[in-house]
Amino acid sequence: MVSSNILLLPGWQNSGPGHWQSQWETLHGYQRVEQHDWMRPLRGDWTARLEEVVLDADGPLVLVAHSLGCILTAWWAAHSQHTAKVRGALLVAPGDVEQPDVAGYLPGWAPIARQRMPFPAVLVGSRNDPYCRFDRAQGLANDWGARFMDHGECGHINAESGLADWPAGQILLHNLLMD
Repeated sequence: MVSSNILLLPGWQNSGPGHWQSQWETLHGYQRVEQHDWMRPLRGDWTARLEEVVLDADGPLVLVAHSLGCILTAWWAAHSQHTAKVRGALLVAPGDVEQPDVAGYLPGWAPIARQRMPFPAVLVGSRNDPYCRFDRAQGLANDWGARFMDHGECGHINAESGLADWPAGQILLHNLLMD
């Protein structure tokens, strides 16, 4: 798969330089889907932007989403007519926008789309993610038809988790592409 056909979908506030998504962009040439407003995300705007990037892409795509990017992927997949262009999705540490202390920061993102995704997906969850309880992440994986991977106690699986360029994530992505 061409590296430009792997789309990085960061969450709220984008992924900073120490985040594994940013390192993957630099090291592997994956394409970040840039959003108009990272601080005050609007679900409709983010969905329209993802749709635009998918439509403009040549060949099959793989989505690599983190946090709010996972919620975006589910919403987009439930509403787009272009999901056949997606070969698979790696969904990492979904942010639970239905959780009261998260929902207040991200109005308009609930409810979470619960439909089965029309492409293979792997959801990676952490046992101590402050933005999504472990059992909740397992439930989302089940609803979305995604294979669930327990990443242990790794926080929000972000820069603060100390993953650097997260080689284990590259293995998960490689395995997803081999399915």
